[in-house]
Amino acid sequence: MATWAEFAEAAPELARLGRERIEAHELILLGTVKRDGSPRISPVEPDFVDGELMMGMIWQSTKARDLLRDPRCVVHGVVSDRKGTEGEFKINGTARPIDDPEVTERYCQTLEARIDWRPEGDFHLFAIDIQGVWWFKYAEEQRQEQHWTAPMGDPDVK
Repeated sequence: MATWAEFAEAAPELARLGRERIEAHELILLGTVKRDGSPRISPVEPDFVDGELMMGMIWQSTKARDLLRDPRCVVHGVVSDRKGTEGEFKINGTARPIDDPEVTERYCQTLEARIDWRPEGDFHLFAIDIQGVWWFKYAEEQRQEQHWTAPMGDPDVK
C-alpha cells in the first residue's frame, strides 16, 4: 500500500493525471462493501492534505460504517464524457481512519479554504492507502492506458 505522496513520487505523471480528474469535479465515487457483502457506491468530496487523499464523512454514515468494518474500497473519478476523451481514473485500496487532531485540523482548514465551510461536531476522516491505480483515455479512437501497483515504481503505459 502507498500514500498519495508515495504514489506521486513513484509515478508522477500518472498522479498528475489522477489529481486533475479528481479535482475537475471536486467529487469522487466511493465504492465500499456493505455488511452483507454487497457493494455500495456513494459520492464523496475528496481533499489532498499532508500528501494523503482524504475524505470526510458524516458521523456514523453508512459509508463510514462500511469502511470501519471493512476498509477495502475503490475510488473513481467522476466521468462526464461518455466518449472517454477526458480520461477515467480509479484507485483500489483501503481507507485508513484518521484520529490525529492536528491532521484533522489541517483537513478542516483545507476544506474551509476550498468551499468556505468546515464541519461542526464529530465526523469521520479517512485517508486512502493505495494498492493500485488505473487511468484510461480515448483519443482519436486510440485507447491510452496507464496503471500502477504498489510497491512497484514505474507505471505501465500502453
